Amino acid sequence: MKKRLALDIKQELSKNILKIKTDVLVLGVHEGKVLNTSAKEIDNATNGIIKKLAKRGEFEAKIGQTAYVATNDGTSSDRIFLVGFGKASKSLNNENLDKLSLAITGCLTSKKSSSGVVNIPSIRYDSKDLSDSSFLQKLGTSIEEKVYTYDAKLNKKNKKTNSLKKVSFTIDSGESLVKLRKGLRTGQAIGQGMNVAKDLANLPGNICTPSYLASTSKSAANKYSNLSCRIYGEKEMKKMGMDCLLSVGNGSAQESKLISMNYQGGKKGAKPYAIVGKGITFDTGGISLKPPATMDEMKFDMCGAASVIGTMQVIAELKLPINLIGVVASAENMPGSKATKPGDVVKTMSGQTVEILNTDAEGRLVLADALTYVERFKPVSVVDIATLTGAVIMALGYSTSGLMSNNEKLAKELLDAGDKASDRAWQLPIWDSYQKDLDSNFADIANIGGRAGTITAACFLSRFAENYPWAHLDVAGTASYKGAAKGGSGRPVPLLSQYLIDKA
Repeated sequence: MKKRLALDIKQELSKNILKIKTDVLVLGVHEGKVLNTSAKEIDNATNGIIKKLAKRGEFEAKIGQTAYVATNDGTSSDRIFLVGFGKASKSLNNENLDKLSLAITGCLTSKKSSSGVVNIPSIRYDSKDLSDSSFLQKLGTSIEEKVYTYDAKLNKKNKKTNSLKKVSFTIDSGESLVKLRKGLRTGQAIGQGMNVAKDLANLPGNICTPSYLASTSKSAANKYSNLSCRIYGEKEMKKMGMDCLLSVGNGSAQESKLISMNYQGGKKGAKPYAIVGKGITFDTGGISLKPPATMDEMKFDMCGAASVIGTMQVIAELKLPINLIGVVASAENMPGSKATKPGDVVKTMSGQTVEILNTDAEGRLVLADALTYVERFKPVSVVDIATLTGAVIMALGYSTSGLMSNNEKLAKELLDAGDKASDRAWQLPIWDSYQKDLDSNFADIANIGGRAGTITAACFLSRFAENYPWAHLDVAGTASYKGAAKGGSGRPVPLLSQYLIDKA
């Protein structure tokens, strides 16, 4: 993980808000004529600017509304921003808190500021799951994640660097300082994990190969005493019977890898949780070649793997009292004289045979053997993460991940974690009626079938996850941004981290 920002929290100001020296002061203001102590002091020092903005209708303090205070005479802050918190009597929900997090983060990062102070007024919440500490967790994630810069740009002259180094928070809260700091630290760790995933996703395919993912995972394990890593090469995978995974990399000069990370934070011998990521470092489609127009985005086909590597570091950073296995199945899918062909039949580690009708449906092939491999750890639950199908984008767009599971309790826990972390998923069915679409005349199962592509892909995976509670996250629409904002999003690290935090 990169060096994190210096974030700290206080329940009250150690000195008058007018005397605080900072590049940017973000002042939370409630809607209405009554200002809290900090807002009143700023208003008095700036010749009543807050009340004037409200009277003119330029700043009504609606939830997430912002305003720049043009004059800061009488204060020691270089710049002052106001953020609306709505009516003091109104209870805020999760979406309100997301708006506030984005607004506050936007104010802190709008200019080249190295330091910031955020003053948060008292808040009411509409759910027992929400609190000042959970709001600070959101803020920690948002700020750490938003100051991300892609440092690997080859042209260093054009490299954008983040200037924000330190942010202090004050909050009118009845919670203990220990709990508030824990929430902030947890959120910050999740933001850092998202940035790890972004870095891996953004690297070009000629650098981020299966071997690169393996060395990155090894390096991460070396940073944490309770995290270890084992790498399996092609010869070892062949001995284990992973012909299905190996078939994907047949046409590539890059060696396929299986990465197994082991975090031991719980009791010795306690069953672990497991997360499994698809790590196709570049996907041409193989012999079933993709159209060229947006093929450059296929470097993002390893975002499932990136989220696993990022989440493992979040859990190790937080020292959660659980055991966790992180598995990455990685290959490069290329056409070539040795590439797998449509119609080829391969044997999986489970013993089942697969007829490969489309070599561009390769993610499920590497995951099939990884899901069988992870069974040896007798996991409490297994969640696989993959940029698996374009069909999930047609169904859910770019804001929501697809979720399918053989266990309703696990599905609900993941959906709830996604809601908490504002990294939402939506459950799709994998009823038996879809399984017949994968029938093959020449093998136990075909790798594609039917119109419901996202669902039949999950049905395929379910054949290899029958011996434990399992869920599949299709993040093809959420793991990266398109267009001008092209790049890794860091999702679903928040969802996975929150799920594991809840289990701990």
